[in-house]
Amino acid sequence: MVNQKSILLRMRVMAIALLLSVFPAFSQQEPLLEKDYVAYLFTYFTGNHISEEAVCYAVSMDGYSYWTLNGGKPVIDSKVISSTGGVRDPHILRSQDGKTFYMVVTDMVSDNGWDSNRAMVLLKSDDLVNWKHSIINMQKRYPGQEKLKRVWAPQTVFDPEAGKYMVYWSMKYGDGADVIYYAYANDDFTDLEGEPKPLFIPENKKSCIDGDIVYKDGIYHLFYKTEGHGNGIKVATTRSLTSGKWEEEPDYKQQTTDAVEGAGTFKLINQDKYILMYDVYTKGRYQFTETTDLKNFKVIDSEVKMNFHPRHGTILPITRDELIRITDKWGKPAELGAVPNNPVLPGFHADPEVLYSQKTKKYYIYSTTDGQPGWGGWYFTVFSSDDLKNWKYEGVMLDLKSDQVPWANGNAWAPCIEEKLIKGEYKYFFYYSGNPIKEGGKQIGVAVADSPTGPFTDLGYPIITESPVGRGQQIDVDVFTDPVSGKSYLYWGNGYMAGAELNKDMVSIKKKTLTVMTPEGGTLQDYAFREAPYVFYRNGLYYFMWSVDDTGSPNYHVAYGTSKSPLGPIEVAKDPIALIQNPEKEIYGPAHNSVLQIPGTDEWYIVYHRINKNYLKDSPGTHREVCIDRMEFNEDGTIKRVVPTR
Repeated sequence: MVNQKSILLRMRVMAIALLLSVFPAFSQQEPLLEKDYVAYLFTYFTGNHISEEAVCYAVSMDGYSYWTLNGGKPVIDSKVISSTGGVRDPHILRSQDGKTFYMVVTDMVSDNGWDSNRAMVLLKSDDLVNWKHSIINMQKRYPGQEKLKRVWAPQTVFDPEAGKYMVYWSMKYGDGADVIYYAYANDDFTDLEGEPKPLFIPENKKSCIDGDIVYKDGIYHLFYKTEGHGNGIKVATTRSLTSGKWEEEPDYKQQTTDAVEGAGTFKLINQDKYILMYDVYTKGRYQFTETTDLKNFKVIDSEVKMNFHPRHGTILPITRDELIRITDKWGKPAELGAVPNNPVLPGFHADPEVLYSQKTKKYYIYSTTDGQPGWGGWYFTVFSSDDLKNWKYEGVMLDLKSDQVPWANGNAWAPCIEEKLIKGEYKYFFYYSGNPIKEGGKQIGVAVADSPTGPFTDLGYPIITESPVGRGQQIDVDVFTDPVSGKSYLYWGNGYMAGAELNKDMVSIKKKTLTVMTPEGGTLQDYAFREAPYVFYRNGLYYFMWSVDDTGSPNYHVAYGTSKSPLGPIEVAKDPIALIQNPEKEIYGPAHNSVLQIPGTDEWYIVYHRINKNYLKDSPGTHREVCIDRMEFNEDGTIKRVVPTR
C-alpha cells in the first residue's frame, strides 16, 4: 500500500510538472499564466551560406503574421558563439520558472559539408537579448567518437520524471543511420551530464532527424523527419520520455508532396489550436498547418504572412514586457501594429494601489492577489517601475497566513499605502482588510515599514473592526493626505462610504471625525455606490471616486464626484462615469481604481483592474488584471471619460 501511495504521489507531481511544461508558470508569488502571453517570437536562420547561418528574430501578434526584427539581420553573432562560425536550427524554450530562456543550435557551416560538424551550442538568457553560451563538441566531450560524422538540430524539453532539462538531437556514425539521442543539461545549462543515450529509433531502423517534442493530454508527441527515405514528417508518441516505448503513427504529417524538414509545433495563445510548421527547403518556403489533436492537419498558408524567408526555426509565446524589451533593442516593425498597453502586471491581480515614492523615485503597485476561489488570496505582492511600463516583481510584502499578521488568516483584500516623512525619515503605512482569526466580518489592519518594499511589521491588531452603519464589510480602504492641511484621512466601505481623520501616529483614527459620506442615489447604470472609495486633490477640489455594480460584472465601473472638504459632502458629477467597459475592445469590468499624478506635472493616470476576457463565464470576479491608462480633465475640472486600452 505504501508503494502504491508513493507511485500515485509521483504521478501527481509529474502531472503538475507536465502541465507547466506547456505554458510554464512562475511560483505562487510571481505568477505567469497563459493569458499573460501577448505575442510570438520566431527564432530562425535564413540560408546555406555562412552569412545566413545565424540566429534571427521575428515577432507576431496573432501567430500567423510575422515581421522580422533588426532589419532581418542576426541578433546573435555566430562567430562569437560557435566553433565553426555558423549556427543553424535554433530551438528556444522557456524554463519552468518562467523567467529563464534556453536556446540550442547546430554548430555548423554547411559550405564545409553536411558531415562536417561535431558540435552544438547551448545558450541561456534571462531577457531574450543577452545570451551566455557553451560549445559542446561531442568528439572532445566524450571518448569513442571517432566515427561520428554529424550532430544536428538539438532541442530541449523539461522532463518532470528526472526534474531536469533534456537536450535531444540526431547523430550519425559512419555509414549508420541518423539516430535521435538525448542527455540532460546541468543546472547552469552549460554542459551535458552523463553519456548520450538513444531517445528514439524507428522500428525500421532508418534515419530520423529534426526531432520536435510536444506535450499534450499526458502524451509526448515526437515529430521527426524521415531523412533519406521520404524526407517527410512523422510522429511517435510516448507517456515517458526515457522509457523507450514509442508508438509510431504510419502516416506523414506534412500537407505537401515536396520534401520538408525542421518541424516546429506551438500552441496558439488562449486557444485549443496548435500550429505545425515546417521548412519546405527545396522550394525556399515555409508551410503552416493547423490542428487541435496533433493528428489531423489543415493547411493555412493563405492566413500566413512573413516579410522574410526562414529556415528551420521555432516559435515561443512571449509576454508584453518581453515584446517591449526585444523591440526596444532591435526596433518595432511598422507592420506589427501597436504593442498592448495592458495589463501591466503578470498573473491575476485586483484592486491596485499605486504609489510614487519620494525616497526611491520609483513607482509601486500593491494589489489583491487574485485567481483564488472565493477571493481567497492571503498575501500581498509589490511591483516596482521606473517608467510605468516595465514592472519588476519585488516579492511578497505581507502574508496573512504567517506570523507576520497575528490577527488575520486570509482574504488579503484591497490595500492602500501612504509615504510619510516623519522626523526626517520616510515611513510607509500599508492598510488592508483581512479575515480575522476570531470570528466576524472583514476588518482593516495596518503594517509599517521603512521601505516601499518592506519588510513590513503589522500593528498586531485591526484598527477598523465595526461598520459605522451596522452593515457591510470593512473593506476597500483608502488613505489620503490633504496637501492643504497636511492631515491624513482613511476611507473605507462596502455598501457605504466612511471617512475619518487619522491621528498623527497614522495607525488610529480620530473617532469624533468618523463620517458616513455615501453618495446617495444613482443606478447600476451610472453612479450607485458599491465600494472602493478613492480620494485625490487637484486645483482646489477633492475628487472622490468609487466603484459601481459587482466586481464580477462586465458593468463594474468607476463613478466620481467632488467636494470642498476631505470629509464631504460629495457632489456627484453631472456626467459621473469616469471609466466603463468597452465590449468592442473586449474590455470588461474596469474599476476599483487608484490615481497617480506624475510629480511636478498635471499629468494623471488611473490604475484599475478589469476582468480577463477569457474568464467572463468562469469566475470573472476572481480573474482580474491590473491596467493603467491616461486620465485627463476638462477646463472646468470635470474628468474626461477615460478610454481604456488593451
